[in-house]
Amino acid sequence: MSAQPQATHQVDHEGFEIHITAAPIEESSAKYTYTAYICHPGANPAKPGHTVPYHADGEETFRTEQEAIEEASHVGRSIIDGTHPDLSVLSLVTQGF
Repeated sequence: MSAQPQATHQVDHEGFEIHITAAPIEESSAKYTYTAYICHPGANPAKPGHTVPYHADGEETFRTEQEAIEEASHVGRSIIDGTHPDLSVLSLVTQGF
């Protein structure tokens, strides 16, 4: 059985886009995780420096896909708002992407 491609969810916040992919940890798992990135509208995520990528920390899991998306959205907003302790969109702003 091949894995199905995961849908990407987009959230707009303060002039940035947050792109989120939530997926089961294992094919038949009831636990979910996420990967995400932040970029300017129209940016090419394949080019280095055009995104700020992030993901769920270590063993962090979620009961549903929607919970994973909500947490990724919350974390993305904190990065954009400058309240995240480790990540920032400053590199996107200073490079003008």
